[in-house]
Amino acid sequence: MSTLAQRATVLELIAQACSAGARLHRACEIIGLAARTVQRWVDAGKNALYVGDRRTPDQRIHNCPPNKLSDTERLAALAVLNSEEFKDLPPSQIVPRLADKGVYVASESTLYRLLRQAGQLAHRRLERVPQKRSKPRALVARRPDQIYCWDITYLPTQLRGRFFYLYLFVDIFSRKVVGWQVFDGESAERAAALLEDICRRQGVGANQVTVHSDNGGPMKGETMLATMQRLGVAHSRSRPAVSNDNPYAES
Repeated sequence: MSTLAQRATVLELIAQACSAGARLHRACEIIGLAARTVQRWVDAGKNALYVGDRRTPDQRIHNCPPNKLSDTERLAALAVLNSEEFKDLPPSQIVPRLADKGVYVASESTLYRLLRQAGQLAHRRLERVPQKRSKPRALVARRPDQIYCWDITYLPTQLRGRFFYLYLFVDIFSRKVVGWQVFDGESAERAAALLEDICRRQGVGANQVTVHSDNGGPMKGETMLATMQRLGVAHSRSRPAVSNDNPYAES
């Protein structure tokens, strides 16, 4: 929005350009104004130039809306949102359930705004609370049969969507593949049987070897964990979605 002084300067420049032979719309285009705007400024005998901005300010900018929640109503709405019945539900489900009971607290958008302001909009569903994952303990292999790492790799077949699964155990000191098998599925039972066979062939005793893996289902299955405990094999886990914690198996 321009001031009266700016308008007077603009009109003077446009008048000089038009008197020199320029067309009005070309002069206005160079300045960045519409010709109709300039015509409106000089309309009614050029009196509008000295009237100024006759638009009335929007009262809603300065005054609070009449339906704004009070502090008491805001606390009451948050108490409903955090109640035992609705603490795991979003406002899109809370408002209809309250309507079925004949209760109205606030609109759905208002409840979303209150949750956003309170920092409670995320993780309202009934799910596991995010857990902090720490970097696994550094292990050093100084001889063979001390630290194994393993993983399961998908092997494509001639049928689309059908895979075989390669179970592969590697000694990180010698890079020797100490055991592998190919199966048509993933299971902790097959992994446990393969680990037991490897320990028997390699002559691994109790409390001698540590096996590192990711957090897949076969790696954390009850059968696999029970077999490792029975054989005296310690386990180490990677952080979720961090392939660098198991680089030899991932490569």
